[in-house]
Amino acid sequence: MEYVYGALLLNAAKKPIDEKGLTGVLNAAGVPPDTARVKALLASLEGVNLVELLTKAETFAAPAAAPAAEPKGAKAEKKEEEKKEEKGVSEEEAAEGLSALFG
Repeated sequence: MEYVYGALLLNAAKKPIDEKGLTGVLNAAGVPPDTARVKALLASLEGVNLVELLTKAETFAAPAAAPAAEPKGAKAEKKEEEKKEEKGVSEEEAAEGLSALFG
C-alpha cells in the first residue's frame, strides 16, 4: 500500500509519478523501496489518468443527500405517537406476560 500512497502523494503534489519520485517518497517515509514493486506499479499506472480516476471514485464515495426536512407539525405528531406507544404496556402487564411464558 505504501507504493500506491506514494503515487497518490506525488499526484496530489502535481509531481511526475516516476521511479525517482516514487523511491524518493518511499525513502522519506522510511520504507525501503523494492525496485521490482516500483516498476510494477509504474507499469500498471501507465496510461491511467489518476485525476479522472479519483474524481470518479469520489462520486461513488459521496454521502447520500440528506432527506428533506419534515414539516413542524409532523414532528409533533410523531412525538405524540411515540408517547402513546410508550404508555401502552404497564409494568404489571409485562410481568403477567412473562409469568405466562415461564409458568
